[in-house]
Amino acid sequence: MDQAINFWFLLFAYLIGSIPTSVWLGKAFYGVDVREYGSGNSGATNTFRVLGKNLGIPVLFIDILKGWVAVKLGTFALEMPQENQLVNFQLLLGLIALTGHIFPIYVGFRGGKGIATLLGLVIAIHPVAAIISLSVFLLVLFTTKYVSLSSIMGTLFFPISVIAIFKELVPSLVIFSLLVPVLVIVTHTKNIKRLINREESKVVFSKGKDVDK
Repeated sequence: MDQAINFWFLLFAYLIGSIPTSVWLGKAFYGVDVREYGSGNSGATNTFRVLGKNLGIPVLFIDILKGWVAVKLGTFALEMPQENQLVNFQLLLGLIALTGHIFPIYVGFRGGKGIATLLGLVIAIHPVAAIISLSVFLLVLFTTKYVSLSSIMGTLFFPISVIAIFKELVPSLVIFSLLVPVLVIVTHTKNIKRLINREESKVVFSKGKDVDK
């Protein structure tokens, strides 16, 4: 693949991932930057907490879509690729989009933790394994009401599904599946400390009670 085309697709993936959905929609409909309330990040969970489900649901959907679209760009960038080549480039595009979500250029590189965008990425790469991870996430969420714990447990099942259940042989996919829970754990270190100290907040889908109006 031409290196110039490669660069432009990677740049496009970053710009897609960088779209600060919650910040732009929060300011447009409520005049609120969600990063100034709640947990201080621009993820879907904080949007639910600060501005409620009416904005939280579209933010969640769009953030998932960002990861999915970025991965699917690979099918347009490569002409008749080998399977490993396509997977490698799609993973790279998805990771670049995830980086954009966490460090968005549009709003001073202050983004979210990337769970929704990561979900879109894994849905595009391995939809069945993603469904298993999502099922674990929902089970833990309904049981404990902790989004952070649910995210960690859900992503732990992704490499289990990819390696043990589906026995994938593409090296980059195997490595990526192992890195997914590591990334989530690293971005949730503060949450883990709060969980250990029993200080972590349980999920409450409010109607924007945290915002002074």
